[in-house]
Amino acid sequence: MSKNLTTGIAPKLNGAGQRIVLVCARWNDLIVNRLENGARQELLNAGVAEGDITSIKVPGALEIPIAIKAALATGAFDAAIALGVVLRGDTYHFEVVSNESASGIMRVGLDSGRVVTNGILTVETEAQADERSVEGPGNKGAEAAAAALELLAVFEQLVDK
Repeated sequence: MSKNLTTGIAPKLNGAGQRIVLVCARWNDLIVNRLENGARQELLNAGVAEGDITSIKVPGALEIPIAIKAALATGAFDAAIALGVVLRGDTYHFEVVSNESASGIMRVGLDSGRVVTNGILTVETEAQADERSVEGPGNKGAEAAAAALELLAVFEQLVDK
């Protein structure tokens, strides 16, 4: 049976019953902790139960995709949110970490067919990271969490259960 999509799909941020994993880099942990807090608060505000939010810590942004893949493979989670910070330095390392972590996160989502959002900041300065991890509006962790909930709602409307 196919869904009638002519009426459109209006995603809503209702996290009741959703199980979410936050995969957080330890590198730049002060900023990542603020992103994690923003994501967690967004999820709680949308009705995700505290017990349905799990945080996993990994060394850095490059390790996030493989941890997300392993977490989703358990079947214990409906969505995964990547949280980290890549701060530009004096070498090409910034480009490698930024590009490869983003590519890996996208690949895990596409390969698994599961909801995976990217809340990894890729910034020039620590001040930019601070701006994007403030409490309240503008917190990119919260925005990644909202995007995950919105995609879950879209998935629910598209997939027959």
